[in-house]
Amino acid sequence: MKKALIIVDVQNDFCEGGSLAVPDSKEIIPYINLLMEENEYDQIVLTQDWHPADHKSFASNNRKNVGETIILNGIPQFMWPDHCVQGSFGADFHPDLNTQKVTHTIQKGKNSLIDSYSGFQDNNHFMKTGLDDFLKYHEIQLLEIVGLALDYCVKFTALDAVANGYVTCVHFNGTRAVNVKPDNGKDAIYDMIKKGVTILG
Repeated sequence: MKKALIIVDVQNDFCEGGSLAVPDSKEIIPYINLLMEENEYDQIVLTQDWHPADHKSFASNNRKNVGETIILNGIPQFMWPDHCVQGSFGADFHPDLNTQKVTHTIQKGKNSLIDSYSGFQDNNHFMKTGLDDFLKYHEIQLLEIVGLALDYCVKFTALDAVANGYVTCVHFNGTRAVNVKPDNGKDAIYDMIKKGVTILG
């Protein structure tokens, strides 16, 4: 069975010191590096939040406060601080992440009108990123997922992976939750397990 490692959004803005820092995020980087060193993956894919500066998920572009929710293209959209703006330092992968074995990068969130938590498609399910086509082309059947943040981009990437027919695992030690609400990370684990995602210690 061919397998791929999907590394979700390990970017400067999501790590300590970034504009949307996930608590304890840098702790996962040595674990991810060790996974790549000790395992043979057929493909290693990075996903990268890659927002235009006028992205509608940014509170600043809607005259809203961070933490508010608006309706954007018919679905609820949480208002985030500006983050991972195309070409910025914050959008770069964290320098401690070893990218030498990476075989492919998928950029997401490029449409200013629709957010994209999942590495597979936008939140409205209008536009695919090309990740599924890439994995199917390389005959990947098993996905192991790590990265940031557990309760948003990791969760939705894992749920879409199951929906697309992959055997899907998330490494608990390779992810952290942003926890906008205290139980978001725990709830994300339950949501994934219910849909058939295996949680690895």
